[in-house]
Amino acid sequence: MDLVARAKGILTAPRAEWPVIAGESTGTAELYAGYVAPLAAITPVASILGNLLFNGGLSFSASVVFGVIAFAMALASVYVLGLIASKIAPSFGGKDDLAQGLKLVAYGYTASWVAGIFSLIPALALISTIGGLYSLYILYTGTSVMMGVPQERSAAYTAVVILVAIGLYIVIATILGAVIAAGSLAR
Repeated sequence: MDLVARAKGILTAPRAEWPVIAGESTGTAELYAGYVAPLAAITPVASILGNLLFNGGLSFSASVVFGVIAFAMALASVYVLGLIASKIAPSFGGKDDLAQGLKLVAYGYTASWVAGIFSLIPALALISTIGGLYSLYILYTGTSVMMGVPQERSAAYTAVVILVAIGLYIVIATILGAVIAAGSLAR
């Protein structure tokens, strides 16, 4: 799998890229090593560098700890959300297939991860929200192809997956907030 070509394909033509992805037998380790980890690292690395370059208020060590935890949480969230997406698919007429659920979530996150580069300049970090919104669309376009959810139930399925993701991100934000608070207190 060519990371750049796949990211470009899923970003520019997701409806054409999903059938290609669905036909691939990508293992979890290969998916993580070749796609998830490199892209999930964009935001934490950009945040660390942005904090250092623009004096973001965190010490270097706190910034690195924050980045490492954010990266680990991103990796874990792909697996947890992929598992949940797989398990709830039958309720919407789809199939319970962990491999496809992981690919749906991993490739669905692409726009959000790529937009994480804006974290390099803290004043522009909010722009990454646009990438997050586009990721929701990418996820939606993949639900029928990847999970076998009938098109007429795709919007409802996507909404449930998004609600689960929001809950997951509340947990992640709470953990990261605790790390930032601990880092601030350590100074």
